[in-house]
Amino acid sequence: MKSKTQDPNHTTPYGEAELDAYVLNHIDAEPEYLYRLWRDTNVRLLHGRMASGHMQGRLLKMLVQMVRPENVIEVGTFSGYSALCLAEGLASNEQAGQGRGHLYTFEINDEQEAFTRPWIEGSEYADYVTFLIGDAATEAQKLGVKFDMAFVDGDKRTYVETYEALLPLMNPGAFILADNTLWDGHVTDPAYDKDQQTVGIRRFNDYVANDKRVTKVILPLRDGLTLIRKNS
Repeated sequence: MKSKTQDPNHTTPYGEAELDAYVLNHIDAEPEYLYRLWRDTNVRLLHGRMASGHMQGRLLKMLVQMVRPENVIEVGTFSGYSALCLAEGLASNEQAGQGRGHLYTFEINDEQEAFTRPWIEGSEYADYVTFLIGDAATEAQKLGVKFDMAFVDGDKRTYVETYEALLPLMNPGAFILADNTLWDGHVTDPAYDKDQQTVGIRRFNDYVANDKRVTKVILPLRDGLTLIRKNS
């Protein structure tokens, strides 16, 4: 099946648009509702390219199916695309008789709510999602919930602080997925030494690489996705 969209954030080591298209045409199709959300995000929002997009969205769903989490936390809802992919995975798990999971997604920018909430509430997976406005680093602990999976896609300058706030809330063996950890290749480019978001990502990558509490791997997918597993 032809892909309806080419993910603007997805790059390959060769920079070949044809290879990008090939990948998208050989994975599960992007659901129609998510395609419409992706389009609306890119038309109406200033930084629409921050939405996860087709390929990463299908990966997030599959990771939820693999991990089978009871509770998931997301830091950085933005337009809701990734949240709905995570929720889709939770729904699939329930349909397979693996229990009903739930997603708590935090967006720190209250101006984003007017766009995002209708898309989440209008989805068939709305019942699997609690959408919260606030800083997850300070608010998540108030939920009184332990998590089996986290997707971190918030302020790159404070990734380390967010990570440290989340880790005590994660069950042993839980996974933290950190997005944008290669940051368009800026992590290795001296021209970005003074860019605070690049500095924040570099600091996070170094921090996690030396953290003996977890095992970790960076996938060169889209803009870099780090899979982190809390040791048992």
